[in-house]
Amino acid sequence: MQNSKVYDIRERTMIFSLDIIKLLETMPNSYISSVIGKQLLRSATSIGANIIEAQSASSKREFQNFYSIALKSANETKYWLDLLKRSGKCASSNVDRLIEEVGEISKIIAKSILTIKCR
Repeated sequence: MQNSKVYDIRERTMIFSLDIIKLLETMPNSYISSVIGKQLLRSATSIGANIIEAQSASSKREFQNFYSIALKSANETKYWLDLLKRSGKCASSNVDRLIEEVGEISKIIAKSILTIKCR
């Protein structure tokens, strides 16, 4: 995790995805780690991918749908990170920072959805 906070959601989700990749590269080579790691990689990278897709949405509703999917992916990512932490497959301090970051990203996305709905 980089020290300074990035406030552009596209860049922040990209950095988050890269941090997830770095975490996964440190995990033990086992069946359980592989299965959890694949799920985590899919959900974590889906957050940013859906934010990017929203940028080229053809309507407000489509934009909102992409952000809603990004929020669901963020919530799923929290689950997989918590599972990794509780299973002891990764260093707790590394996972805690990522859980905190995805929580902040979730709040930004949720606030954006509310803002879109109010317009």
